[in-house]
Amino acid sequence: MQRSFPFSFPGALRAGLLALGTLLAAGCQKHEVPQALAEAPASARLAGGAAAPAEPARAREDSAAEAPAERFLAVRHDLSVEVAPDRLPEAWTSVRELCGTLRCELLSSSLQRETAQQAGAASLEMRVLPADVDRLLGGLAGVAQVVQHDTTSEDKTAEVVDVEAHIRNRTEFRDSLRAMLADKSVKREMSDLLEIQRTLADTQADLDSSATRRKILAQQTGVQHVQVRFAPTRALVQGARTGPIGRAMREAGEVLAGSVAALITFVAAVLPWAVVAVPLFWGLGVLARAWRRRRARRTGA
Repeated sequence: MQRSFPFSFPGALRAGLLALGTLLAAGCQKHEVPQALAEAPASARLAGGAAAPAEPARAREDSAAEAPAERFLAVRHDLSVEVAPDRLPEAWTSVRELCGTLRCELLSSSLQRETAQQAGAASLEMRVLPADVDRLLGGLAGVAQVVQHDTTSEDKTAEVVDVEAHIRNRTEFRDSLRAMLADKSVKREMSDLLEIQRTLADTQADLDSSATRRKILAQQTGVQHVQVRFAPTRALVQGARTGPIGRAMREAGEVLAGSVAALITFVAAVLPWAVVAVPLFWGLGVLARAWRRRRARRTGA
């Protein structure tokens, strides 16, 4: 015997799904999983479109007790090190190989050897588990001199808790929709089944997006980002020990070198014109003398 309903079933189905989504959204904002949704049977949520009496809400724990004890921090280390120019490639290779022996992921590496025109340089970018960061920094200090070490930390705890709560609630909502489809005790029209499947697909897509976001947060908080820049050791000039005379001598040498450089530039600029101008002026002089002699002969005649 079929049961009659006082209103249309598709409208009741949409109303039930909307109510479920509202309950789950409210639970996500409070970082809690709604218990009534998991405990209520699927037939009670959709049968006849009538809302089933909700069970008494369980006692909530204090908000301070719900706060997670674990903190999720995104830590970054930026280091600048100096090493002797002839040992720079060796130091870079040593740290790179040390990363391979630790729980360390090499993201990028660069090595520029010293030439006559430019000094050598190198860099390494890594992701290291917190337990192995000290070993990596200790190995780095053994082959190079750390001249600068900057550490930054960003708290991602609230974002991680929000994403995890959203994943729990959407997972429960998805399981409830699957239970509706699997429940054969309630006769549903094809439009009702399509509505449930469409909502299930949207929920699964949202759940996959949140799972991807959680993986990205795990990469940021589960490991520490370490970037090392290698540079050759620089020799500092002790100008205070040379005195005014030494500084004057250095400045005089720089001025003399600048003047010689300007002279060389001037000669290089004038020389091509001189090659053309000298023969030209010499030829004009010869022609002028010949013309004067000829004129003198005519005058005498």
